Amino acid sequence: MSRIVKNFVASGAVGHRRLVKFTANDGEVALATAATDLIAGVTDFPGGAESGQRIDVVLFGPAEVVCGGTIAPGAAITAGAGGAAVAAAPAAGANNVTGGFLLQGAVANDIARAIVQRGHIQGAA
Repeated sequence: MSRIVKNFVASGAVGHRRLVKFTANDGEVALATAATDLIAGVTDFPGGAESGQRIDVVLFGPAEVVCGGTIAPGAAITAGAGGAAVAAAPAAGANNVTGGFLLQGAVANDIARAIVQRGHIQGAA
């Protein structure tokens, strides 16, 4: 499977294998830290980037992501603390922006294989 990677400017320090969100500035991303952030993708830039530096972001396709909790294989992921992936589990009527899904199970601090595919889900009533 091919992937789509684009280079952006980092707004703030952004680490490797982290979920990032679009900012109000064209061509700029920042760490995604909430389930409602407009996720751009997953960074693929060993060593990360400081604010103002360029960073590669996987917008679609296979990538590795740092996990922030227990996630089942195939589960949709969203952003948690520090740009780590967490299982998307919105409350009834609430929405989550998703960044894709895991290809394997993971726990906090694991680096897991994922497919980046942006979307939205709503909690069932």
